[in-house]
Amino acid sequence: MIKRTLYFGNDAYLHTKDEQLIVNFADKEKSAASLPIEDIGVVILDAFRLTISQNLITKLLHNNVALITCDEKHLPQGLMLNLDGNNIQSRRFKSQINASLPLKKNLWQQTIKAKIRNQAILLENIGVDTDNMKYWEQSVGSGDPSNYEGRASAYYWKSLFVDHIEGFTRDRLGQEPNNLLNYGYAILRAVTARSLVASGLLPTFGIHHSNKYNAYCLADDIMEPYRPFVDRLVLKILKNEEDIYDLTPDLKKQLLQIPVIDIVIEGKSSPLMIGMQRTTASLNACFEGDQRKINFPEFE
Repeated sequence: MIKRTLYFGNDAYLHTKDEQLIVNFADKEKSAASLPIEDIGVVILDAFRLTISQNLITKLLHNNVALITCDEKHLPQGLMLNLDGNNIQSRRFKSQINASLPLKKNLWQQTIKAKIRNQAILLENIGVDTDNMKYWEQSVGSGDPSNYEGRASAYYWKSLFVDHIEGFTRDRLGQEPNNLLNYGYAILRAVTARSLVASGLLPTFGIHHSNKYNAYCLADDIMEPYRPFVDRLVLKILKNEEDIYDLTPDLKKQLLQIPVIDIVIEGKSSPLMIGMQRTTASLNACFEGDQRKINFPEFE
């Protein structure tokens, strides 16, 4: 079942009754609304006077909902997840924590190859030569010691928006459309972390990322091959929208479609959120020694 992504940008009181999320708007002219909690996958809280009950938070987390809070600039800032998302997670934690260094290097090699492959296909689709990208993909070694990810990234960002923006640089605090990319990646990160928890894995322990201040290292690892799907959506927005300097409700609405973007894994199409669950389940199988390959999506 496809889980819904909910965005709350107006002042309201969120609470629960009869396993429903209930919304009472501060604007009394708006009628109260409700939705079954079991249908929800991601909730984004983005209003200064938005109130949410503890009981609702508990039920959302119990149903493995990713709860995102936004800062004063309306950008995703915090992420809350269930700590008990799988009934055999202690066994899976052990497999993940005890994973050997060669295994983690191999998994990172797979991840980077898939990321570069998707980046190359996206560039190819807009008429950019990608012979170098294809070479770098095939050259990625265990653990990517030669940093082909970095080489591919430099070429990718120099080429992706060339028809729309002169001299674009990917920088979280940089010029537009970095604001759109930041917002889209935050949603993707939440979807990834949610799926990892559902698969009984710890989002904190990565296969490559290891920043001691990062609570979602594994999510940052596994979302890498999915990033080009966000980039493609941002590219589409650039083509259709004249003003991208402010994250308007309309732009956010378009970016909130990320969890339901169609992707293809091993010839089977599904919404991104469901495909991500296949990816994280396959990662767990790799940790447990039941398979050797992570199931990542590919552009067609």
